[in-house]
Amino acid sequence: MMSVTSPVKDFVERVTAVLGVTEAPLALHEPAFSGNELAYVRECLDTGWVSTAGKFVDEFESRLAELSGARHAIAVVNGTAGLHAALHVSGVLAGDEVLVPTVSFVATANAVSQCGAVPHFVDCAPDTYGMSPAALAEHLRQVAEPAGGGFRNRHTGRRLAAIVPMHVFGHPVDIEPLLDLAARYRMPVVEDAAEALGARIGDRSAGTFGVAGVLSFNGNKIITTGGGGAVLTNDADVARRLKHLTTTAKAAHRWDFVHDEVAFNYRMPNLNAALGCAQLERLPEILRRKKGLADAYAHAFADAPDFRFVDEVRGRSSNNWLNAIELSASMSGRRDEFLEAAREAGYQCRPVWRLLHRLKPYAACPRMGLSVAESLEQRIINLPSSPQLFREVA
Repeated sequence: MMSVTSPVKDFVERVTAVLGVTEAPLALHEPAFSGNELAYVRECLDTGWVSTAGKFVDEFESRLAELSGARHAIAVVNGTAGLHAALHVSGVLAGDEVLVPTVSFVATANAVSQCGAVPHFVDCAPDTYGMSPAALAEHLRQVAEPAGGGFRNRHTGRRLAAIVPMHVFGHPVDIEPLLDLAARYRMPVVEDAAEALGARIGDRSAGTFGVAGVLSFNGNKIITTGGGGAVLTNDADVARRLKHLTTTAKAAHRWDFVHDEVAFNYRMPNLNAALGCAQLERLPEILRRKKGLADAYAHAFADAPDFRFVDEVRGRSSNNWLNAIELSASMSGRRDEFLEAAREAGYQCRPVWRLLHRLKPYAACPRMGLSVAESLEQRIINLPSSPQLFREVA
């Protein structure tokens, strides 16, 4: 009589089919330094240009702009700082509300709070996990009312100041209808593209659709500068304002220190930018390997009724930053069993972030119904996704 394999055992076996048996634990996502990283960093040390001035900062910005197709890129110390600066320049003021996804890393909400504004949480779409245009449209129809040339939340009286869609795990959100909503309700769009370098919507890069788009280069991102981020924009005035505000609003002068407004010290150091320049040289190869790993996972889970591999949506190209499996509804409540079994087998898997509206600092913030996100929270598992885990087939 054939034995029935438990879903947990089946899950681990399918992951093993992709990654192989491991003696040492396999991390969720590790950086790889196999190009010019050491040479470029050594040049910074040898020349003494290690801080916020130096050729690599300008070069990194230029390469990012060229790669993304954005007219301007402003390098900053991390993605959260980039979001804060982008929201500030987009006109978000203290006391405003900003529409953000509840499925996101906490930085999305923190950047709103750093502006003195209030996050207003939006449900996600079941295919991409990004902000749901249909759900947001219905919610705005119910809560938004005209006020002062824009719209406010009729329940709180606060101005609705911006929309911040986030490209979850490197899968582009359905951005076009969100842009339409933003125009209808007179709000700028700031894209949280922290995880989406190399992802595309049609022939355009994620992060280039809104007033600004923000990238992250933390150690676990698709490329890394150690710590760092960047803001992309196609608006020359926005770019000038961002550069000025992120470099302490210092007026150009040969020796005098004239700062003409309260600003931020967010400029990326040259050391970090040097690392980033070397990493960008390897981005095509990283994307190729990550696509290969994603395809291997998709194949391994293709006939699994208890699991759905979260793949890119037609017309939108993911960078496959973090691969994910969605457990079937029948597995709801058992997520941690799968995580524990994967860890015991040496695979560092993780759940999706705790939904932002569940976090103590944001529990009292306005929100729409979040039933899709709340269901998915208990069923999403991220898989080891380092590009070096892809095994070439001869």
